[in-house]
Amino acid sequence: MRVTLKLATSLDGRIATASGESRWITGEVARLEGHRLRAAHDAILVGVETVLHDDPELTARLPGRQVDQPLRVVLDSRLRTPPSARVATGASALILTTSEPRSLGAARVVRVESENGRPAVSAVLKGLTAAGVGSLLIEGGGQVAAAFLRAGAVDRLEWFRAPILLGGEGRPCVAALALANLADAPTFRRLEVRPVGDDLWERYARA
Repeated sequence: MRVTLKLATSLDGRIATASGESRWITGEVARLEGHRLRAAHDAILVGVETVLHDDPELTARLPGRQVDQPLRVVLDSRLRTPPSARVATGASALILTTSEPRSLGAARVVRVESENGRPAVSAVLKGLTAAGVGSLLIEGGGQVAAAFLRAGAVDRLEWFRAPILLGGEGRPCVAALALANLADAPTFRRLEVRPVGDDLWERYARA
């Protein structure tokens, strides 16, 4: 499976202010490219904190085009996703949990192996592969990004960076990686940098 991590941040790598405000850090042109990325992947994955804070639809919306919608996947250890959440309505929604599965809106709920109280990355990828997912787009938040990076599971980075600074109290796009040595840091090779509206789109592949 090809795994892509999409980031939409300030120049200093923040996805929200200290109060949690995040709409919209990047501009309309960058967001449209984000929807094109969604349409190009079999599944989109977020953590439950993103669902609780933003209530995203996780659909691909392109003006004037009908697109096949990707599978919408939520990592939710304790099943905190509200049944009324937009991601839990309609078709093609999968919630992966470490708790006992129960009915949750229109979404399918599947229990997976746990690692440190969260769905294990290896189990998530195994389950999605078995479901026919060949390409996965991870959209957040910071804890989910860190988990997949720690596991060495991210093949590509698609980083949209807005020309603003949010400072150290802003919420980071990647949570703690617990690195003791620089040699252990996830390393990527830059493929392209280009402007999209007022923002930059930086594209990387795993080195």
